[in-house]
Amino acid sequence: MSYTTKIDPEVIQELLAPGYAPIETGYFRLPNGVMHAKALLRMPNCKGKMVDWWFGYVHDTVSYKFWHPDHAYFKWDEKRTPGHYIGATHQGQEYLGGKLAKVQIKFHDPAEIFDISQFKAANIGAVIYAIVIKDTGEPDGHMIHCCRDTEYGCDMRTRFWFSEAPDEVGRAVMTHHLEEMGNLAEFLPGLYHRETKGK
Repeated sequence: MSYTTKIDPEVIQELLAPGYAPIETGYFRLPNGVMHAKALLRMPNCKGKMVDWWFGYVHDTVSYKFWHPDHAYFKWDEKRTPGHYIGATHQGQEYLGGKLAKVQIKFHDPAEIFDISQFKAANIGAVIYAIVIKDTGEPDGHMIHCCRDTEYGCDMRTRFWFSEAPDEVGRAVMTHHLEEMGNLAEFLPGLYHRETKGK
């Protein structure tokens, strides 16, 4: 799979289905050579709408570093407006597996790959969908954060695909994701209610 390959519809239906996949956290190489990483994180007291709000809120290196100490630099392009990130691209630098990585992530409307009419029945509170872009400006992979609301908060089920990546990148991305989203689960409820007055 390269960045131009469509995400397998079975992956989308898996994320909308009740229950869990046989493997929810791990990294492995697909038969076509693409590195695939997955992660399940339970986020108490967080709802999907709060995660979606966070992506519209994070806006500079200070807030990016607050998210995870291995984050080093962050900047949005001109398409981002306060509270709105879909269609915008952010440039970031972060340490993955001890090595500084430069990343560009362009956020897309999840309706491009999901039938959003199914979200309510599946208790989907938010989906964050993005394409990962290489330093050359060429897209290199996909990223999905699917947040399913639960009685205790939400489950974040994440999927990454990278067309060109060694095994250690899959491991580093999975580990970093679990750390940063674990951090987010700790501070997001208080931040969200303080900034939005609980709306």
